[in-house]
Amino acid sequence: MFDSISLFMLSKIGRRKNAIANALLCEGDGKIFINDLDLKTYMQYNPFCINLVKKPFSILGLEGKYRTTIKVSGGGLVGQAEASLLAIAPRFRKSKSILSPTFKKKGYLTQNAREKERRKYGLKKARKAPQFSKR
Repeated sequence: MFDSISLFMLSKIGRRKNAIANALLCEGDGKIFINDLDLKTYMQYNPFCINLVKKPFSILGLEGKYRTTIKVSGGGLVGQAEASLLAIAPRFRKSKSILSPTFKKKGYLTQNAREKERRKYGLKKARKAPQFSKR
């Protein structure tokens, strides 16, 4: 179905907030490992994060066909899950050009560049000012 050479030549990087994920896919038993741990163990059995990582496979109906190894660093659990999703999805896009509109419509091919705004001096947070007192 997919051209295995184009799928597995290079690993793909996905970024979200401060999280960076590097995904490598191989034909195999369908297990997903993140930082040498099982997906469920690494994502602390959080169903939202687990489903986020598995979404590209479920959309294409390829659950259980590819062994996925992901290395993530930085950010929190949800940011790492979204970075993993953004690293896995483009791997299938290269091998089947017809899938591009499906993934593009769902937003799996575009990196999400939003990050936390930095704190400014004189303010309590990025935009929160100290309470004003008239007297």
